[in-house]
Amino acid sequence: MPTLVEPSEVLAVDVTCSDHSLTVVLDDGRMLSVPLAWFPRLLSATPNRRKDWELIGRGVGIHWEALDEDISVASLLQPKKFMRLANTAQRPAGRRTRRGRPKRARAARG
Repeated sequence: MPTLVEPSEVLAVDVTCSDHSLTVVLDDGRMLSVPLAWFPRLLSATPNRRKDWELIGRGVGIHWEALDEDISVASLLQPKKFMRLANTAQRPAGRRTRRGRPKRARAARG
């Protein structure tokens, strides 16, 4: 049984990285910008390494050879469906208990 490929799949045509965001231009004219904190390898890379990307699958994804990083356009369009987002990169870290809940400060006695 043949599998149909959806012809309306959106493809990446250009990619840029700043110190804080990854921006992808799509072939339908949209521009996606996401926090670089979602991708620790890109976040810790030098600007020159971030510029060294190539499109994969005619634009279904982006590949950084030196960083061993691959990002699909689908994951950028629907991040909750494809990625485990690093919540620690989005909010300040607090002291944690064994169950992962923040510890509450105790009231001073006296």
